Amino acid sequence: MAISLTACILLLKEHHLLKSSAVQSDVNVEMTGISYDSRKVEGPTLFFCKGDKFRPIYLSMAKDSGATTYVAEKPYVEGNGLNALIVVNITKAMAILSAAFYDFPQDDLEVIAYTGTKGKTTAAYFTRGILEAAHPHHVALFSTIDRIVGPNPDQRFKSDLSTPESMDLFHDMREAVNNGMTHLVMEVSSQAYLRNRVFGLTYDIGFFLNITPNHIGPSEHPNFANYLHNKVQLLVNSRRVVINAETDHFDAVYAAARTTTYADSIYLFASTDFQPQDPDLPIDFRYEQVEADLEISKFRLVPVTDKAVELNIGGQYQLGLVGDFNVSNATAAIIGAGLTGIDATKAAAGIANVAVPGRMESVTVPNHGHVFVDDAHSYASLHTLLGYMHSEYQPARLRVVLGAPGGKGVDLRADFARALNEHATDVYLTTDDPEFEDPAAIVDQVDEQIDHDRVVVHKVLDRRAAIHAAIADSQPNDIVLITGKGEEASQRVRGVDAEWPSDIVVTNQEAAKLGQSNA
Repeated sequence: MAISLTACILLLKEHHLLKSSAVQSDVNVEMTGISYDSRKVEGPTLFFCKGDKFRPIYLSMAKDSGATTYVAEKPYVEGNGLNALIVVNITKAMAILSAAFYDFPQDDLEVIAYTGTKGKTTAAYFTRGILEAAHPHHVALFSTIDRIVGPNPDQRFKSDLSTPESMDLFHDMREAVNNGMTHLVMEVSSQAYLRNRVFGLTYDIGFFLNITPNHIGPSEHPNFANYLHNKVQLLVNSRRVVINAETDHFDAVYAAARTTTYADSIYLFASTDFQPQDPDLPIDFRYEQVEADLEISKFRLVPVTDKAVELNIGGQYQLGLVGDFNVSNATAAIIGAGLTGIDATKAAAGIANVAVPGRMESVTVPNHGHVFVDDAHSYASLHTLLGYMHSEYQPARLRVVLGAPGGKGVDLRADFARALNEHATDVYLTTDDPEFEDPAAIVDQVDEQIDHDRVVVHKVLDRRAAIHAAIADSQPNDIVLITGKGEEASQRVRGVDAEWPSDIVVTNQEAAKLGQSNA
């Protein structure tokens, strides 16, 4: 991979990003490296001075390691002697130049992208499951949990972000193409647009699942309007669009899609009993859950419009995950697969046994309740999950292990309490990424908002002990929900990722201990 200084200048001008340039060498000189981390500079490199934590010493280090050109929003004396490209917006410039450096790998992939406050990961895994069954060893995945860039075990990694920095994103896309991948399923967070991580990227199919107030705060979105604006950008940049017609703020979402996408390339879906405010709204697909227990969900997908019928994906499906919310996510995935040319028979086979790490994973413990592990970490996801369990199974007790993170989303603490008040009978308040806050103080703030006449509160700061207690206290007809972390294998404490085996691992370990004690 390489990029010339001439190409950089032309691309930045094309996107109206270049303020000025200072050329110290031949404009045709090529840079064979690209980096925003001075520790990773080797040889002639294009270096980006980005981020709140950037310090001029990093540019000096990059120069000493062979960087020949730097990109920044202002000149630095430490860059004297280097080619300098001064830009309007460093993160947009990095996205544009990274795509070019890696030779626009998105052009060699069919890119299917999801956004939504909740459900992105599950829907992405469902979609990959269907596509992988139809195109074995050719489907990449960029999700909150995993990054899969090839068919081999060593080409699968744990993710740090739902959507990584643009340079890392295009690097991994190129890796996927080089490894023979033909399709890419990816999550696109609102932060990805806020931070310009996907600036300039377009998608073959874009999904909008839902939106509820979330990710609003000093280090995230300043307000809900900004959050919504960034969410709908995925639709603006998609060739074909699939929207959950039951989402809040549907009119704004639908209007955004129609600004850049023809009506015949927009597909809407909803449950059978949903009635839109506009009776003339063309709902293309309807879905209906026909059977569910603690292990599986069966549902029917019905094409309504002519263009929906043409996809040939109507029929009955089965999931290995429970919950009407998962049926909605599965419906989106099946429509997406249909748009790539996969019919109902192949879609049904592909989705039937998809497992999503940390999402509604179930554990059986003899003589105790049925245990589920899910990463629900917002009011919307927790309310939906608890509401489904409460209404569908009418358990003797609904026991929840829950913690609230420190350092962000302080309003989540009252939201969590509200969801618990609505549906839970017992809660085991514990620790979940406290950062620099006192875990006991966080627990007390959640507890203050709980209705103690409705919910029995247990304060167990040690997360493993809380999981053990919830399962040990449960009776055979109870439901136990371990929420918040799922597959996440760390606890963020005082800026450090402390070791945590993950909720599902700990749950299985504690369940095994209880199973042995009951034997």
